[in-house]
Order: sequence, then structure tokens, then C-alpha cells
Amino acid sequence: MNRLDNVLAPERRGRPARRWGLTCAVACALARPDLGLPAALAEGQISAAAYPSIQAALDANPGQMIFVPPGDHPLAGPIVIGKDGAGLCGPGRLVQTDTNAPVLHIRHARGVRVRDLSLSRASGRTVARASAIRAEHCADLVLEGLTISNNRSAAASIWLENCTHSEVVRCRIENYMTLSVDDRTASPHYGYAFRCIDGTGVGASSCRGLVVAANRVVEHELRPTPELKARHRLGDFVRRAATKGALVSQQTWEAGYVNNWHQGSAMVVTAPEQSDYVRILDNHIENGAQGIDIHADHVTITGNTVVNCFIGMKAMHGSRHVLVANNQFSRNDLWAIGLMPGTAAHAATAAAAGQGPRSANVDGGSLIANNIISGFGYGDSYWIWGATGSTRAPILLDRGQEPDDPPLAEVLVIGNIVFDTSRDGVLVDGVPKVEPPRYRHAVFISPGPTGPRGLRFSGNLFHPGTEGVANIQLPP
Repeated sequence: MNRLDNVLAPERRGRPARRWGLTCAVACALARPDLGLPAALAEGQISAAAYPSIQAALDANPGQMIFVPPGDHPLAGPIVIGKDGAGLCGPGRLVQTDTNAPVLHIRHARGVRVRDLSLSRASGRTVARASAIRAEHCADLVLEGLTISNNRSAAASIWLENCTHSEVVRCRIENYMTLSVDDRTASPHYGYAFRCIDGTGVGASSCRGLVVAANRVVEHELRPTPELKARHRLGDFVRRAATKGALVSQQTWEAGYVNNWHQGSAMVVTAPEQSDYVRILDNHIENGAQGIDIHADHVTITGNTVVNCFIGMKAMHGSRHVLVANNQFSRNDLWAIGLMPGTAAHAATAAAAGQGPRSANVDGGSLIANNIISGFGYGDSYWIWGATGSTRAPILLDRGQEPDDPPLAEVLVIGNIVFDTSRDGVLVDGVPKVEPPRYRHAVFISPGPTGPRGLRFSGNLFHPGTEGVANIQLPP
């Protein structure tokens, strides 16, 4: 039994999972019209080839697995799956021509399975307003072995909302980012909209018991270069509210520009007071903006490789009991690991002024262990973030965004490595050169009364930055 078998549902471990894989492999090999063999050889012996459309096959066989034969299958709208136990599998490629529609819309169903398909958008219509897969109010959903390419949207390529005990495993997501406008004009914290790169690989909101494992999320084309920024005026305001937002400096407001124009995350879990018990395991993430972005409780982030994202991972907005262990973070430029409160964090409150009582939504009780951070400052975004303030660091433990945010508390930092790659020499214009570290401190801890509390450090190997290991004495 391999490691991934241990995190999947019991009925999908070991031999049953391999039997399904063999069944699908046989179906894919034998459903060959050129050999005169039948197309309906997958689970349930039902093939979409026997129906006018894939949707017609699903509708005629509620709750059944439908085999999608090889070849392109153009779509003029979403395939909708809304019956318990239904699903799609096979080597077919689903090509969406409607830029406003997802490829698959799965809703109000239990036990849906979608496996081995390719999903894309038609040539010339890759920039979209919708996810490739959108799942809402589902339980025991399995998305496995999918390839999603060129779904260029500010919406996540795979988006799950209000789903329980679901899995996204062994999927490939490529070229998911797009040029967009991030509109924050209605927010009292910001009050502006700005041009940006945006996009997310796998996103989830209000989900419990989610597993995201062994996926590959890579952006090959939209990279944060000076040329792209100048060409599209990235970071420039396009609209402003009448009043400056509370979190915006006067200097930024007057300049009409922000440098955080590389938006989105390879993986994000949000809705911090609803999302719970999430596992993000053994994924490869490359060339994103933020690698892993967490607003949830009881989260396990382990075995991941995050390369060339300006943030490796962050957890905030009331993320409690987060385990960050045994990951590789390489070529990050702002933080590799960041824990901090945010505007959604709050203390427990009693009922008052027509509002019911609220449980605490705070950050802490977390463990950062056995991670390796290397090549910090050698990513695509160093030219954007290299000159920023002292809070830029491989490991950041920060204060909240607002004065009343409960502080980050009770975090163990054990057995991690921050390795200054430049000390061994790097190539500059083809010539080996030893450079100073591209960070001031290996660890930055926000000082002051709203800074983190109850931190503990033990057994770490931190190569010092240009100003030392940390901005304060690290508590043992």
C-alpha cells in the first residue's frame, strides 16, 4: 500500500482501486472503432458514443458511470451532473466553446466520480469567466487523473464549494492564469480596482474533509516579467471608491498603483469559519503567484514541492491547527512560509446588537516542521519584491492587518532548514559568483503588542541573512 492509498477512502485503497484502473485501461484500449470493437466497455458497459451527447448519456442512465471514448468532444454549454453515483471516465477530451460556462458542473450529488478525462477550451476561447470544473453541495466527490489545460480564468480551474469528504487527486492543471482586473472598490479595506494577473488551480470554499493530493499545477506562459507589466500596465488602478480603504496607505492611494499585481494561488482553501479538516499532500506547484493559500482549520500541508511562487504558502484569517511539514519550498521571493492573522480573524463574542454569539476565529496552535527552504530570492518575482521592507523573509510570523485582530499564538518551529543558496555560488551572466543572501533575516517575527505570542523554536538550521538569523532573539 503506497502513501496515497492511506489518505483515500477505504473502498478505494489497494486492490479495488487497481481493478478499476485495469477496467478503464481495457476500455480505453478496446473501444476502437477502427478495429470494429464496441465502444461501451467501461464500468456499467455504458458509452457516450451510443447517445446524441454526453449529457444525453448521463440523463438516460442516472447514477451510472459513462465512458467517454477517445477524441475531441465539443461543448456549447456545461455538462451537468446532479445524480448520486453518476460519473464520467475515459480518454476523451471535453472542449468547451462557451467562455461563460464551466466544462463540468457537478451539483447536489453524492458519490460522483470523474476520472482520466482531458478538459480544455476551444482555440481562441481560452480566456473565460468560469472554472473548468465547478462542484457545489456535493459529498464523496472524486476527481482523479484529469488533465485541465488552458482554462484561463480568474475563477479556479477546479472549484469546490460546500462539499464534504471529497478528493482531487493525480490531476494536471496547466496554463490557468489570465490577465484580469481585481475589483476591491466595494471593500472598506481597499476601495480600488487594479490590473493584474490572476488565476487559481484548485480552489475550495466551505469544505470539510477535503483531500488534494499528488496533483501538478504549473503555469508555463503568463510569468511576472517587467515586459508583461509594462505592456499591460499591471498594478495600475482602473477605478477608485470615493473614500480610501482603511488598509491603504495615502502614498499608495495617491500613486494609483500596487505591486501585488500577481494574484491568485495554485491552491486555495477559503471560508475560514466553515472549511475544516483539509489535507494538501504531495503536490507539485510551479510558476504560480501564491503556492498554497489557507483560510481554514485543522489543515495538513505535507510532502509538497512549491517552486518559483513569490509566496510558498501562507495561512491566515483565522487558520488554527495548521501542520506544515516535510515540504520543499524553492525560489520563493516574498515568503516561503507565512502565518499571520487577517481581517476575518476575531475573538469569541457574546450576542449583542441583534447579532448572535460567535466562536473565536483565531490563528495558531500550529506546527512548522522539517521543511527545506532554498533558493530564496531567486524566483521570477525578486525584481518586484527584492527592495521591500524587512518583513520579506523565508519564514514570516506576522501581526494582524487590523489592531483588533487576535494575535497569532502558540506555534512550534522545529527541524527546518533555510539554506542560503548563493553561498555556494550562482551563475550571473554565465559567470559563477558568490553573492550575499537575498534576505535580511531567515525568520521575521513582527514585534509589538499585536505580534505573535507563545512561539517556540528548536533544532532548526537557519543560514543568516544580511542582518542575521532573525530580527529578534528566537525563543527556545
